[in-house]
Amino acid sequence: MEDFGLLDFVWWMLIAYLWVAVLWAFISVFADIFRRNDLSGGAKAGWLFLLIILPLLGVLIYMIARPSVTEG
Repeated sequence: MEDFGLLDFVWWMLIAYLWVAVLWAFISVFADIFRRNDLSGGAKAGWLFLLIILPLLGVLIYMIARPSVTEG
């Protein structure tokens, strides 16, 4: 049986944290696409296609490229 030391534990915790962060970002962007009223159906389909084909890159592009929506 292999030794499971403190550094292994820290490494696995870091990996688990990063997975949760990526999933959280993906779900947040996915929900934001459906919530926005300023996007047409074709634009929503395009963003969803990008998220499905290239998830991490799609999330990063969406967070950088999307215009900010002002309330009120």
